[in-house]
Amino acid sequence: MGDVIVEVSPSVDGYVAGRGVAVERPFGDAGLRLHRWIGLDGGEPSAADRAAGERMFAGTGAIVIGRRMFDVGIGTWGDDGAFGVPVVVVTNRPAEDLVKGPTTFHFCTDGVVAAIERAREAADGRDVVVNGGADVIQQSLAAGLVDEIRLHVVPVLLGGGTRLFERPLGEQVELEQTDCVTTPLATHLTFRVAKG
Repeated sequence: MGDVIVEVSPSVDGYVAGRGVAVERPFGDAGLRLHRWIGLDGGEPSAADRAAGERMFAGTGAIVIGRRMFDVGIGTWGDDGAFGVPVVVVTNRPAEDLVKGPTTFHFCTDGVVAAIERAREAADGRDVVVNGGADVIQQSLAAGLVDEIRLHVVPVLLGGGTRLFERPLGEQVELEQTDCVTTPLATHLTFRVAKG
């Protein structure tokens, strides 16, 4: 069975989206800046940035996201759905599966634990990546489901927006740093989550 991996790009001050996230502005004010390291917002990724982006998809069998991320992102992900693997959407609004090329979006109304279990089944032994939003990441960590965290810390202070760790996780979570690669566009950090 693969790992459950959180993969997200926060600013140095801890925001994963700018203020005013909406369908018309999926990253909010200045939030697109957080993805310059993957070539958005006029970025020119280095070989190390590209390797960090490719790593996310290399071992991934399924992805978990929240409904808000789906709602604001689906219009930008193109005809292929962008992910190329099954995506489980945590939501309280039931919906039929949506197929966009090689990406199928499944909607799970039974919470994060059930969504990750469904993603594990779909991943067929490969990793499950929890991409966001922040609330889904926080719930996954609080439930003790995360094995690894990959943060792509972007050298910018957004000053507001959606915080990655807005609410308490319930208890301290110990991390072991296993990798660190720094480029002008991001510091790519990898941590194993210590299991009690």
